Amino acid sequence: MSGLPLVALLAIFAGAAAVIWVAGVQLSNQTDVLSTRLGLGSALGGLILLAVATNLPELAIVASAAVSGNLGVAVGNILGGIAIQTVVLVVLDVAGGRGSKPLTYRAASLVLVLEAMLVIAVLAVVVAGTQLPSGLIAFRLTPGPVLITVLWVAGLLLLRRAGSSLPWQESGQAPDGQDRPRGHRRQHAEHQATSKGTSTAKAAVIFGLAAVVTLVAGVALERSGDAIADHIGLSGVLFGATVLAAATSLPEISTGLTSVRNGDYQLAVSDIFGGNAFLPVLFLLATLLSGRSVLPQAQHADIYLTALGILLTLVYAAGLLFRPARRIAGMGVDSLVVLVLYALGVAGLFAIATA
Repeated sequence: MSGLPLVALLAIFAGAAAVIWVAGVQLSNQTDVLSTRLGLGSALGGLILLAVATNLPELAIVASAAVSGNLGVAVGNILGGIAIQTVVLVVLDVAGGRGSKPLTYRAASLVLVLEAMLVIAVLAVVVAGTQLPSGLIAFRLTPGPVLITVLWVAGLLLLRRAGSSLPWQESGQAPDGQDRPRGHRRQHAEHQATSKGTSTAKAAVIFGLAAVVTLVAGVALERSGDAIADHIGLSGVLFGATVLAAATSLPEISTGLTSVRNGDYQLAVSDIFGGNAFLPVLFLLATLLSGRSVLPQAQHADIYLTALGILLTLVYAAGLLFRPARRIAGMGVDSLVVLVLYALGVAGLFAIATA
């Protein structure tokens, strides 16, 4: 695509982003229907299905970038995606309504704090993996991505156990939180599908088609985005961490808004944390496809983005524990802090990239 004019590249990028928005909504809806009807619920297979389905755009971009050898875009999209998807919670907080309590006040539960800790633990392994020698590779595998994947699966198992019961008062649920149990949005989606006569087979077909469309659009997004970055003189890491990561976060915004409007605040936060914990697992895919040790090649900007993702996640973890009840500028105090920190973080990222 590098030979196309900038206007055409921008049109392709915008079109692919729009397709990802629409297909992402269908993916989310059909995942809700299938997980409910097949009884997956909080089972390990269901959690993995949800993680993969909500991150198909990122999966397509990482796979395309790894095959083409453009690892800078892949790494930037993964780590920048974690930071910007955390900022999606600011959007959901504002969408919660000016008169109601902030998002973390309504969503507060110890399970969500544990999910935030899983994100931080996975990102800590990312930092450690960048310090390993690049020659430490066998069978197209390196220790960092393998450990990240094992830690993610172990974390899912612990979260599944925590979701059923915690040895705390009210099983870790805060008082005066959301009125209905976590996950009722998925039940609502399944009831809507049933009322429309959507069979399980039809839901599976729609899911498959939406997945294929999302993967194709994700590749188009990565290729056109890479060409746009070259046209405007922007580094692959910077573009992947900002514009590209924002485009692939569109489905999370749509599904999160649906959860918030249905009063399923815990699910809205959980979807973001769950997606963020899964994204570093894509380093395993990048390593397998490229045959190269990805994490040891991380640049200063990549490690910087990892630290930013940890910091933003910690702010929301604190918000879930302290439950600020006030709104400032239409959002909770924690969301305001996250917004300011992200703005400063992006400014710092530009400084690193242009140094």
